[in-house]
Amino acid sequence: MTIRLACWSGPRNISTAMMRAWENRDDCEVVDEPLYAWYLDHTGLDHPARELVIAAGESDWRAVVAALTGPWPGGPKVQYQKHMAQHLVPDLPRDWIGRLRNVLLIRDPAEVVSSYLRSRATATPDDIGVLQQLELYEQLGAEVPVIDAADFLREPEAYLRWLCAYAGVPFTDEMLAWPPGPRDSDGVWAPYWYDAVLRSTGFEPYRPRQVELSPEGEAVVAATRPAYHHLHAARLVL
Repeated sequence: MTIRLACWSGPRNISTAMMRAWENRDDCEVVDEPLYAWYLDHTGLDHPARELVIAAGESDWRAVVAALTGPWPGGPKVQYQKHMAQHLVPDLPRDWIGRLRNVLLIRDPAEVVSSYLRSRATATPDDIGVLQQLELYEQLGAEVPVIDAADFLREPEAYLRWLCAYAGVPFTDEMLAWPPGPRDSDGVWAPYWYDAVLRSTGFEPYRPRQVELSPEGEAVVAATRPAYHHLHAARLVL
């Protein structure tokens, strides 16, 4: 049976680079933000290429869930699902998530908001995913691993080895480097969000970020920092 590893991140994190690492394995298929079309259609939010995303994706969450959790005869050994936690709006059922092998990928909300506001005019606490990540943590229980992007970038091989063991597959060096450029598996939103990843050939070394925020940005960080601190305290440390 295919192992379905679901990584729940917020925006402006290393989630797409992580997707590259898993896709570079010869026994893995990746799925890029499968709930995005439903999320935009359901919420009416105006994101870049909104109509294109909806047209290219699946707007029925039931069909998305069936594809993510149902039988897959002849499928690859592992499926890596890249999810955005903010897509989990309150009226989307979440009971199906427990059928996946889940991991939470967090990042300091000040860094997230600073990066997010370079691409979007405004942000709200619900836009950056950490509140939904805490809800997932409480739903799934303390056994769900939490990985902070800063820790990961300091030791990507160590964390990838741990994730491979968690998924039940052997680590391979191919996960540490990949060719630059787009992939057929990238969502149609890639030209709007994936500039850095399209140029990348591996994980960038960790470096501290200088963050300057508007009062609006500071308010979003203040509203989400307690959730981040809760998750950060529970994070996996290698």
